[in-house]
Amino acid sequence: MNDEAQQTLDDATAVLRSALAGDGAGVVGTFDAVVDRSGLAGAYGVAWCLAATMLGDDTPGGGAALDFPGIDQADYDTRWVARFVSACANDDADTGEALFGAAAADGLLPDCLLTLAGSTIATLRSRSD
Repeated sequence: MNDEAQQTLDDATAVLRSALAGDGAGVVGTFDAVVDRSGLAGAYGVAWCLAATMLGDDTPGGGAALDFPGIDQADYDTRWVARFVSACANDDADTGEALFGAAAADGLLPDCLLTLAGSTIATLRSRSD
């Protein structure tokens, strides 16, 4: 593992620790530090790592839908997480990058990343039950 990949993994771990503790400010602060250090590309890498963590090792690749029944009635951040995780499941980095860029342009990226972190924790908790 190269230094950049290790840094991304360390940042994702810090995000998950904060999310597990219910520390939303810590989640946002970690993402802010990543952006300060590595730009939006660094934050994208951490988000992709969180989505991959949510999917787990046993998830078959490809075929995940980007749209779900009733998804348009969900809040922006919830729709974004569903579509971002689906893009990750499909190994579709282009769609993931487009979603990430759209959330940043809409000024809603912090909310989306916070929801992604919370969803990842909820998924990990449900697997341990």
